[in-house]
Amino acid sequence: MRVLNYGSANLDYVFMVDHIAAPGETISSRRRELCPGGKGLNQSIALARAGAEVYHAGTIGKDGAFLEQALREAGVDTRYLRQADDPTGNAIIQVDVKGQNSIVLYAGSNQLQTIDAVRRAVSAFGSGDLMLLQNEINLVDVLIDLAYERGMKIALNPSPYNAAIEACDLSKVSTFILNEVEGNQLTGEKEPRGILDVLSQRYPKASIVLTLGAKGSFYKDQNAEFWNTAYDVKPVDTTAAGDTFTGYFLAAQMRGMHPKDALRLAAVAASIAVCRKGASVSIPVLKEVEDLLAVRG
Repeated sequence: MRVLNYGSANLDYVFMVDHIAAPGETISSRRRELCPGGKGLNQSIALARAGAEVYHAGTIGKDGAFLEQALREAGVDTRYLRQADDPTGNAIIQVDVKGQNSIVLYAGSNQLQTIDAVRRAVSAFGSGDLMLLQNEINLVDVLIDLAYERGMKIALNPSPYNAAIEACDLSKVSTFILNEVEGNQLTGEKEPRGILDVLSQRYPKASIVLTLGAKGSFYKDQNAEFWNTAYDVKPVDTTAAGDTFTGYFLAAQMRGMHPKDALRLAAVAASIAVCRKGASVSIPVLKEVEDLLAVRG
């Protein structure tokens, strides 16, 4: 199984701060870093480091060459990554001393996907392959339809949630990977049980992975339901934790791992990522994760 991840790539401007700025407040940062990021790029790198064969598609600007380099160095195939005249997408990220973050996105070239480019990329994949999507690019609805027509499995991380998600035919999605906030936005439910129940009723053929941060994660499909605890660590930067979890969970499933074991592997990977600074640079390689999993049991 190959993965076509049609997603974003951003230049992340990370500001280390004592606390997240409040409305109307001006604060000084301890440090500023420029890192490769974007949910799409982070998830592609996580998939590759977890051992998957992944192709990243999307659009960068002329200022985004080092994002392509970061993908290639991680083992990601970038043949479907296009360059546009508009600037590359940006993220302004505040990270406080507790490791919590606040993120402002500028879409830039991420919103310049074209029908022709999308069709060319998807036409190279088919039954047995996986399409991974987030919502930091345009044409997500078209990508879902095209992937479904090709017989691909479709995994969706509906983040950030907005009207573009509501325009998608979500009955074609094979796997939803989402957190409590996105679950609430999709279902109107606030409690994990309510979110899982509503999603499974609406999309009975789909599997659902609901992440709850430090409280763990749930998996639910037609036949089974599992819960996995999170690992107790002191976070340094939570920016790419969810993307790390997504990449490792999907890669494990592609290898035929049982969903319960895939949750555990993904949780260990995310626990490593939150103990490191940065987004994609914090994502561990598979051996690190397996070694720590062997110790934790």
